[in-house]
Order: sequence, then structure tokens, then C-alpha cells
Amino acid sequence: MTPRSPAPSAAGAVAEAAPWWREAVCYQVYPRSFADGDGDGVGDLAGLLGRLEHIAALGVDALWVTPFHPSPLADGGYDITDHTAVAPELGTLAGFDALTARAHALGLRVLVDLVANHTSVEHPWFRAALAAGEGPDGAAARDRYVVRTGRGPDGEEPPNDWRSAFGGPAWTRLPHTGRGPARWYLHLHTADQPDLNWRNPEVTAEYDRVLRFWMDHGADGFRIDVAHTLFKAEGLPDAGPGQHSEPWRNHLLPYHDQPELHELYARWRELADGHPGPDGTPPAGGRLLVGEAILFDHARLARYVRPGGLGHVFDFAWTDAPWEGRALRGVIEGSSAAVAAVGAPATWTLASHDAVRTVTRFGGGRAGLRRARAAALVTLALPGAAYVYQGEELGLPQAPVAEERRRDPVWTLSGGTDEGRDGCRVPLPWSGPVAPYGFSTADPGHCWFPQPADWPPLTVAAQEGDPASTLSLYRAALRLRRAHPAPASAPVRVTGPESGAWFSFDRGPGLRCLVNFGPAPLDLDPADTVLLSSAPLAGPTLLQDTAVWLRPAEGARFPLT
Repeated sequence: MTPRSPAPSAAGAVAEAAPWWREAVCYQVYPRSFADGDGDGVGDLAGLLGRLEHIAALGVDALWVTPFHPSPLADGGYDITDHTAVAPELGTLAGFDALTARAHALGLRVLVDLVANHTSVEHPWFRAALAAGEGPDGAAARDRYVVRTGRGPDGEEPPNDWRSAFGGPAWTRLPHTGRGPARWYLHLHTADQPDLNWRNPEVTAEYDRVLRFWMDHGADGFRIDVAHTLFKAEGLPDAGPGQHSEPWRNHLLPYHDQPELHELYARWRELADGHPGPDGTPPAGGRLLVGEAILFDHARLARYVRPGGLGHVFDFAWTDAPWEGRALRGVIEGSSAAVAAVGAPATWTLASHDAVRTVTRFGGGRAGLRRARAAALVTLALPGAAYVYQGEELGLPQAPVAEERRRDPVWTLSGGTDEGRDGCRVPLPWSGPVAPYGFSTADPGHCWFPQPADWPPLTVAAQEGDPASTLSLYRAALRLRRAHPAPASAPVRVTGPESGAWFSFDRGPGLRCLVNFGPAPLDLDPADTVLLSSAPLAGPTLLQDTAVWLRPAEGARFPLT
């Protein structure tokens, strides 16, 4: 396959090159469910390497690979024992080098997932903290983590009222050393994921080393896991009621959105921009830092992408928005205005390894697929960056996973009231009439998760030659998007009735996106040229739950209801 664009290269172009990521589309890979290269039933780096052409053929600019490091898998790989190694079941460091080399040859950048808030309980640092005595060495080992004395007699109660995002208290007692009151360690996620103490210089130095390590191996950037949680408020004050149940208040929690984060990310920006790659020079166009900051206040979210900070920050208001015109319009206007005020691009993503798949979230079945296809066109038309989660380009629904096969700690910690995220992590279907659909040569019962029996029409092979398929829609949209670059950061002007029955916005002078949410058909201006539609058009009208890309005629009117 011919590369679409040159791979990261020469130092002489660094100063002049615009950041490659401002309008980039990034493809998210969850490696254990992407493709299995060695036949053991679990996706791996070799499988990803063998399927890179699929990603390149979509027309994206980069791939973000979720953690592939050694892990006990208490939380799907986000509990890491060695941040500078490859899990043996997923490959080798040489395999990662081959992956980045091939990706660069195809014109794709590679982003590594940086899990900086916590480690695994099996990490050498935490094992040292568990084994530590009462002397200075023991105190230093514990100080790498957020460890505090408990409240009440003999420290029998947790140090404060903080709650885990996965349910239950965010504190677990350390084994008692026999002296003094009990100590507790903080874990904002599972008890297998102790939070690091980012006020300890040793932690900062270690992650500088991790960043340099992966840049030395060709990484073009990093996605920072829970980027809003690394620092906790001094004194660890109580958080009060409503923790995690009122996400619009996330920025008020004492373990979220602390001011010290911005100084840290400014340091990482300098490191990423100045550190050479494997060829001895920083890559042209710079490296991308993208934050997973789960904040719903757009003005506060935009602070993460101010000059000298991160390049992208996910907008979870877009990921969580219902299929409803007023809600989606509000996010577009709020997000684009906030980031434009700091000169940064908005970042749009419909789905991820942590979210219910778009087809299911928007109603499931034919209606859900129709809305998901329309939402894809809206997302890819918006100025700024976009992220596509693996399988969204196939129109995959959330897959059912039997209770005995579930892995997500959310299922267990919720007491079985929340099915968790396993359904969006089911292996991709590549080809064939039966599971595992080319994902692996292993028996389907031994694959990472079982795949539904009704997925044959959704395989890559089944959709390849079908111009009406969701795969063809994504490829066409990404090709047109590249041909119609958006202007510099500016608030998106959205036009439409207050009812939200429909709205329209321009990506640029040659591409207008129009989407109809309501039951009444919309008349299209016959002078406009239809470039792409998420569903067949009914003559000169746009039906419900359909989006269309148009080239407006000179002086073209907006459609009338």
C-alpha cells in the first residue's frame, strides 16, 4: 500500500511544520480484541501488525494502542506491573518496534497509552511498600503512593470519605506493621490499582523515563489515562455526597482537576517536543499528548489544551450525549467556543473501550445503526480532531457477554447491577460465516470474548465490496474530510430551529453537514451538491435520523421544515 503521507522525519522541518494532530483522526485499538497473530485466542501486537493495512485504508492519521504492558488484568490491562515492557502474551519489544516501523511506512503515527495515575498491586514499587518497615526506607517506599493513617481509634476508619469510580470506598488498609495506627492506601479505581503520589519527585522522574523510553522506540505521542486525577488536593479533604453520580460536578471533587496538573503537562509538552526519536531528531509536526479528562465544564476542559499544554482532550459530553438535536447542538457550540478561546482544536469521539457502542447507545437494531451512521458523519464533519474506536467503522453493536465470561471489575464491584464494558471489547469480526470470524485460529470458546452468531454480515470481508456498508461510509467520509480541511480554530456556527428537529453547520466553504432528527422530511436545495449521505435519500428530501454532506451552491438556502 502506498503511504498517504510521509512518516515522521527530519529535524530541519520541525520548526516549520504545523502540528499534524490539529485535524487528525485517530483510530483506537484495544489489542486483545483486535486481531490474534499467534493463535492463542487473545489479540496481540503481531495481529495488529498484520491488520495495519485495514487501519491505513480507512484514511486515519494515527492509531492509539491501549495498554499492552505486563498486567494481572484486574482492570483490562490498566493495572500495570512494568510500564516499559510488553506483556509476553501480547508480543515483544522488537514486535512493538516492527509495528511502529510499519505504521510509519503507511503514514500512520502511533500513540502509546500512558497510565500515570496508578500501578498494579504487583508492581515492584507497591510490593516494596507492602514489605516496608517503620524506618526511613519504609517511609520512602510508601511515599511513592498515596498512603495515609486512618481515622478513629487505631486508624480503623479510612482517612476520608472518597469513593472509587468503580464503587465502594477508595481506600484499602495496608497490612499492619505492629506499630502505630493503621495505614490505608488510595485507589480511585479498583483495590488492585493503588494511586501514585504525584507530589513525590521520584514518581515524576520515573514517568519522564517512561515517556523517553517509548519515544526512543518510535512513539509519536501518548494518550494519558484519567488525566484529571493524578494530583489530589493538599490535606485530602472529604468530598461529600454525590461523588461519581453527578459528573457535571467532577471538577469540584478534591481528587479531580487540581491546578498542579497543568504544570506537569507543560513539562511533558516540552519533553515530547524536544526529545529525539529513533533517528536522532524530533519528529516533524511534533508529538501528540491527549488527555482523558472526564470533565463536563467546557471552560475548565479547555485549560488542558492551552498553548504549551496537551494537544487534545476528550470531550465526554459528546460521547455521552443522547441522539437529540438540542443536546448535540449544545455540546458542539459549547465545546468549540471553549477551545477556540485558547486557540486549540476540539476533540470529538463517539465511542471507546469504556463506552457502550454507538449503535446500541442510540437505540440498537436498525434504528440504532441508522443513527450511529448519521452521528459518524456529524462527528467527522466537525472542525477539530476525531477518534474512531475499533469496530465502529463496521457498525458493531454492543455484544452480549455471559456472566461467567465477564472480566470487567465494574460488574463485580457493582454487585452485578452494571454489566460493565466487556460488550464493547468483544473481538472484531474480519471474515467468514462463523466465529471467530478470522480474529484467531483458536477455537471460539478459547477466544478473548465470544462473538455473536449473527455477525457474519458485519465482517470486514462482507462489507468490503458493498458501497452501502458502514465500512464504505467511513472510508468515503474520511476521504472527503481530508479533501475539505477545516479552517483554523473558531467556534462552530450551528443553524437550525430551537426545537432541535434538525441542524446544519459548515466544516468549511465546500462542505456543509445537515442532519435531520425529526419525523418531518427536510427539503434539500436542488442547487446544492450531495457529497455523501448516511442513508439513502428520498428524492430531494432528507428523512429522519439521516445526515448528509453537501457542497452548498452560491447563496444556497438552508432547508425548510
